[in-house]
Amino acid sequence: MLSAFEAIAGLCILALPASGVASMPASGPAGPATAAVSSKGLEAPAALLDLSDDELMARIAADPTSLGSLSIGTPGRAALFNSVALPANPHWQVAPNSDSYATSETIAFLQAAIDTVYDLFPETPPIVIGDISAAAGGHLKRHQSHQGGRDVDVGFYYKSGTSQWFLPASPANYDLARNWALVRSLVTRTDVEMILLDSRVQRMLYKYALGLGEDKDFLDHVFACGRGLRDAIVQHVVGHRTHYHVRFYNAVAQELGRRAHPLLVQMNLMKPAVYTVSCVARKGQTLGQMAARYHTSVRAIQQANGLRTTALTAGHAYQIPMRGSAPPMTQPLVVPHRTLPSSTPATLSAVEWPTVETLYGTSGQQQDHQ
Repeated sequence: MLSAFEAIAGLCILALPASGVASMPASGPAGPATAAVSSKGLEAPAALLDLSDDELMARIAADPTSLGSLSIGTPGRAALFNSVALPANPHWQVAPNSDSYATSETIAFLQAAIDTVYDLFPETPPIVIGDISAAAGGHLKRHQSHQGGRDVDVGFYYKSGTSQWFLPASPANYDLARNWALVRSLVTRTDVEMILLDSRVQRMLYKYALGLGEDKDFLDHVFACGRGLRDAIVQHVVGHRTHYHVRFYNAVAQELGRRAHPLLVQMNLMKPAVYTVSCVARKGQTLGQMAARYHTSVRAIQQANGLRTTALTAGHAYQIPMRGSAPPMTQPLVVPHRTLPSSTPATLSAVEWPTVETLYGTSGQQQDHQ
């Protein structure tokens, strides 16, 4: 495990300042871009992604930490290599008993979004950060994800002006101004993949942002509660009335992890990936037959499915643990364009916000949803 400084230095990323308003370009539609870091955005160096397999192998042999933090696998079956502990910061505090290991990209994205709230509202209490991932990734407590250093539980800002954790949001306690600034920053300043949030809280934010003068089409692509778009960034999932579940794309950590993992396994620096496939039991099929079909053991299937006996139920889908030299994610990562508004309300104009032109140039490229 690396310290935050070592991991970021290993990626050749500039240290993050505590404040500032400059926006940096984002990763392009076909993959990671090549810029550096500011407190308002992250671009990891393309040099790491340009390494050939032989160069990657040589770098791993010489100094595996030079790869920086890697997120390997899918959200529900992932591992972390060279993880970074969430550093102390006056703008956030970690919830008790939380596991807060991440990639350097995830931490930089968090800081970019949270710093913006402080630029707009300097007298803001620290926000509470819950679980991210365990130091080596993998299954974490009751979570289905939180395995690859890209999923973060982030608390709310409350009207009381105090830092609180897991308090259900309501019109009486939820600070709309600060929370909208946070969500807007996550959407426009980071490569956010999704945010899980109770639809009741979504509707409060949607109505507030619309009242500020935000573009309705932009809001409809941010919140599923608007037009019910399947690709809206903020989606409803039960159990998220007390916090945001934020998942980031990691242009370098994911793509470099995809390529480096077989080499790390080959050099005995990581274990082969373990993931599951679904198998529907046939009538008369035994657990031994199922294990033989997938080249695994009866005990492994029992453990993966919580079975105390070897009896199978015909028609039931069982999870079969599999081993391989690489996790299921085998295609190169493509980070989509960010969802950006056409304008910024006057109440939020104290900071500079990203635009299509500043992120992607003036060559006529448009956002994905347009």
